[in-house]
Amino acid sequence: MEKLTFYAVSAPEKLDRIGAYLAERLSRDVVRHRSGYVVIAMEALDQLLMACHSQSIKPFVESFLHMVAKLLESREPDLQVLGTNSFVKFANIEEDTPSYHRRYDFFVSQFSAMCHSTHEDPETRKRIRVAGIKGLQGVVRKTVNDELQAIIWEPQHMDKLIPSMLFNMQDSEDLDRVGHPSTPSGVGQDGEENPAALAESCFRELLGRAAYGNMNNAVRPILVHLDNHHLWDPNEFAVSCFRIIMYSIQAQHSHHVIQQVLNHLDTNNKNTPRVRAGIVQVLLETVAIAAKGSVGPTVLEVFNTLLKHLRMSVDFELGESSRRNSSASVSSGRGKESEERIVQNAIIQTIGFFGGNLPDYQRAEVMMFIMGKVPVYGTPCHTLDTAKIGHKGTKRIQTMLLSSLIMVTSGFKSKSMAAALPPPFLDPLFSVSLMEDSELRQLVLEILHNIIDRHDNRAKLRGIRIIPNVAALKIKREKISKQDVAFMKKHGQQLYRHIYLGCKEEDNVHKNFELLFTTLAILTIELANEEVVIDLIRLAIAIQEMALTNEENMPMFNRCGIMALVAAYLNFLSQMIANLPFCQHVSKVIELRNMDAPYLLPEHIFRDKCPLPDSLDKEDRQLYFQTSDMAECLAGPGYNAERLSIPYIPQVTDEDRLTRRKSFVDTISLQVDIMSNSLPDKIPLVWRSRSGRRGVR
Repeated sequence: MEKLTFYAVSAPEKLDRIGAYLAERLSRDVVRHRSGYVVIAMEALDQLLMACHSQSIKPFVESFLHMVAKLLESREPDLQVLGTNSFVKFANIEEDTPSYHRRYDFFVSQFSAMCHSTHEDPETRKRIRVAGIKGLQGVVRKTVNDELQAIIWEPQHMDKLIPSMLFNMQDSEDLDRVGHPSTPSGVGQDGEENPAALAESCFRELLGRAAYGNMNNAVRPILVHLDNHHLWDPNEFAVSCFRIIMYSIQAQHSHHVIQQVLNHLDTNNKNTPRVRAGIVQVLLETVAIAAKGSVGPTVLEVFNTLLKHLRMSVDFELGESSRRNSSASVSSGRGKESEERIVQNAIIQTIGFFGGNLPDYQRAEVMMFIMGKVPVYGTPCHTLDTAKIGHKGTKRIQTMLLSSLIMVTSGFKSKSMAAALPPPFLDPLFSVSLMEDSELRQLVLEILHNIIDRHDNRAKLRGIRIIPNVAALKIKREKISKQDVAFMKKHGQQLYRHIYLGCKEEDNVHKNFELLFTTLAILTIELANEEVVIDLIRLAIAIQEMALTNEENMPMFNRCGIMALVAAYLNFLSQMIANLPFCQHVSKVIELRNMDAPYLLPEHIFRDKCPLPDSLDKEDRQLYFQTSDMAECLAGPGYNAERLSIPYIPQVTDEDRLTRRKSFVDTISLQVDIMSNSLPDKIPLVWRSRSGRRGVR
C-alpha cells in the first residue's frame, strides 16, 4: 500500500488507470462474494483518495464513487456499511475546484432507503440505519456549500432526505431532549451511536445551511411527514421538531417557517379539532422562539389567520351543539364541543403570547387589529357576520377576543394615554362594556387596567377593601403629563360614564365590584390632577345616589355592593390626596357603618351569607358621604370645591343604541327619537322602557 501510494503521488496522471483497475477488481469480487478482497480494494481506494490532492484526482473520484455505489447496492449489510464509511471519508475532503458533472441522486435515494431499513435483526437494522444517516450527512456536507450542487434543495431530494431523518428521530424515546437548543452529538447515553440522535444532528446541520430561497422546500416535507404519520395528535414530536427548526435556521428566515405553518393550518381547516389544536400549538412554539428575533412582515398575517380559525372553530362548535340538540348522540357531541374549546384556547394562547412578545409600536397595531374584529352590535365595521352565529356564538367570540386582548396588553407600557387608547380602540371597547354580560364587562375592565396601570400598582390594590394605611402600600406614581391631562379632558367623561353604567348592571358579582374599585384607584394614581379628583368624587357621589334612589329597581345585594365600592374608593382617594379633613369625614362614615350598617362595607357585603337589610334609609345621612361635608373639606386652595355641588349626569351617546342592552334596544322607539329632535337641546328627555326602567336622553 505504501509503494502504491508513493507511485500514485509521484505520477498523478496514472491515478485514473489505477482507480479503473481497482474498480474492476472490486466489481468482480463483490459479484463472487469475496468479502476479504472487497475490503482490501476499498481500503486501497480510500487511502489513495486521502493521499492524493491534485487536479487529476477528478477521474479517480468517478471510479471511487462508482465502487461505493456498487457496495451500497449489494444486499450484504457489512458491504453497505463499508461503502457508507468510504463515502463519509470522501465527503470530508475539501476539493479545490467544483465538479460540474457529478450527481448525487443515487446516493440520496440509497442512503434514504437504508434509513428506513427493516432488517429482522435489531442490531443489524440499527447499524444500517446509522450508516444511512451518516451517508445523508455526507451528501449534505458535500453539496450544500457547493453552488453547483444547489439541486440538493429541490423537492425530489428533500422529499427523501427530510422524512428519512424524521423517521429515525421519531423512534427516540427521549422527546424532551429532542428539540433542545443544544446540538446533540449523535452518540447515545450508553456510548453507542444512536440513530435518533444522529438523525437530529444531521437535521440541524441541514436546516442550519438552508438559504432564504430553500426554506419552503425544507419545511414542506416536514409538514407532509407529520400529516402522513398522524403526528399532530398527540403533537409532542411535532412540537419538538419545530423547536429544532427554529433554533437551527438563521433568525431572519423564521417568518418563512411561521408562514408555512399558517398555510398548513388553512389547508387543515376541515380536519379534526385535535389536529387543528396540534398545529396551533406548534405555531405557538415557533412564534415563541421567533418573537425574540425578527418576525418579519407576517405579524398581522398571523393574527388574521388565527382569528379566522377562531371564528371557524366557534362555527363548528355551535353547529355541533345544534345538531346535538336535534339528535340523540349527546355524549359524542359534548366531546366534540369540548375539543373545539381546546382549539380555541390554543388560538387565544398563541395570539396572546405572540402579541405579548412584540415591541410596543407593533403591539398597539395588533391591539387595534384585534379590537376591529370584536363584534359590536350595530357597527358596520367589524368583519364577523354575527347574524349567522347568533347571540351565543357572538358572545363566545367576544369573550375569546377580549381574553386574547388581555394577554396582548399585559405588560404594555405607553408614554401617553392618547397613544395607548385612541378613539378607534376606545369606542368599541366601551361599547362592549355596556353589554348585559358580567363576564364581558370584567374582561373590558382588565384590558383597561393593563393599559392604564403603567407603574404596576394593581397587585397592591387587589381585592376591594377599606385600606387602613394607603401609604404602606408604597404606590408608585409620577407627575401627570400634559398629554395625559389633555386625554382626560377629551375622554374623561367617557371613562366616568362607563364606570357609572357598569355599577348599575343587575348581574354584577363580587369580581365586577373589585375590578370597578381597581379601575377608579388606577385612574386616581395615573391620570388624576386636581380637576379629575373633583370629577371622580362627583362620580362616586352619583353612584351612591343611584343606589339610594334605586330608580333601576336593583337587587339589595347590588345596592349594598355599590355603597361598599364608594366607601372603599373614597377611603383610598382621601388618603391619596392627603387631605386630613376629608380623611376624617370618610373615616367617620366608615366607623358608623361598622357599628350600624356593616352590610355597606366591602369586608361584610362580599362575604358569603351576609345578612341584607330590607331597605336603605336615605334619611340616615350619617351613614352616607355628604357632598356638602366633602366640599367643606376641599374648600382650601388647589381644588374647585364648588363643582362638587353640580351633580354628575352621564352623557348619553349613540353607543346606547349599538349595544344589545334591554334598556336600549327594546325601548328606543321612533317616537322617542322624533320627540327628542323636536325638543330644545338643554331639556333632558326622560323615558321609561317596557321593562319599567327609566333613562335620560
